[in-house]
Amino acid sequence: MVNIGNSWDEILREEFKKEYYLKLREFLKKEYATRRIYPDMYSIFNAFKATPYENAKCLILGQDPYHGEGQAHGLSFSVPEGVPQPPSLQNIFKELAGDMEQAYGKKLQIPKSGCLEKWAEEGVMLLNTSLTVRAGQAGSHRNKGWEILTDRVIELLNQREKPMVFILWGNPARAKKKLIDGRKHCIIEGVHPSPLSAHGGFFGGRYFSRTNEFLKAKGQKPIDWTL
Repeated sequence: MVNIGNSWDEILREEFKKEYYLKLREFLKKEYATRRIYPDMYSIFNAFKATPYENAKCLILGQDPYHGEGQAHGLSFSVPEGVPQPPSLQNIFKELAGDMEQAYGKKLQIPKSGCLEKWAEEGVMLLNTSLTVRAGQAGSHRNKGWEILTDRVIELLNQREKPMVFILWGNPARAKKKLIDGRKHCIIEGVHPSPLSAHGGFFGGRYFSRTNEFLKAKGQKPIDWTL
């Protein structure tokens, strides 16, 4: 069974015993045995491994993993060191640089690496709604059970005493707003950073400085967004 290695193991223990998850597990066994699936099976739960439940300050919710070779490694929007930045991530970095300059007067260099592990260690949980995908087939593992698990994760984060920020980009992520108590937590919405939609309202959303403003107002240490 799943072994994450931190607080998520106990928190999700009962979830991993449920019928929907056992069915999903059987489906994944067949998929990994017969097809090219991303990320590799050892990286599926990297978002949980990198950001324990009690450490999460911010959740950035993606859809499904990148479906190109060598891109997905279990953290939404992130790619491993040395892999070219996908267009959505390039747009996230452009918005980050503009936001930091506008909010703090600091010029931020666009990172050369697209690996967001440092954000995850800072308390940014980089979660996709579906944790696996077939090579070259976006959305191919949707409605197989992952969304039941990741909805539960959002509900569990929402139940925490400590307030946090939920960044929801694109309509599938924004649909999760109903799982979050906006009176306690901060919900920041925007269009998806994909080139298909980013110019329709993604840029100028100030997601990063708004996250830090909320955390500081709640007596928490802000996130260092530099990479």
